Amino acid sequence: MVTKKITITLPEELVEAARGLTDNLSGYAAEALAAKIRHALLGQELDRHEQEHGFFSEADIAAAEGELFGEKTSAGAA
Repeated sequence: MVTKKITITLPEELVEAARGLTDNLSGYAAEALAAKIRHALLGQELDRHEQEHGFFSEADIAAAEGELFGEKTSAGAA
């Protein structure tokens, strides 16, 4: 991937917290920005899908959650 050097301004506390988590602040920021972009694009795609096909039903959401997180067990089930 081609990189481009830019200058950004961040709150000092945020920079210090990030430096406490990584030695590669640029890489850390790039990963965070990429995740934010993916999240926004997914939201746009979900909005487009709902406009074309209607809102997701509770069953649709439950099926998607099952695929992503595994089947839910009811409270008290062993």
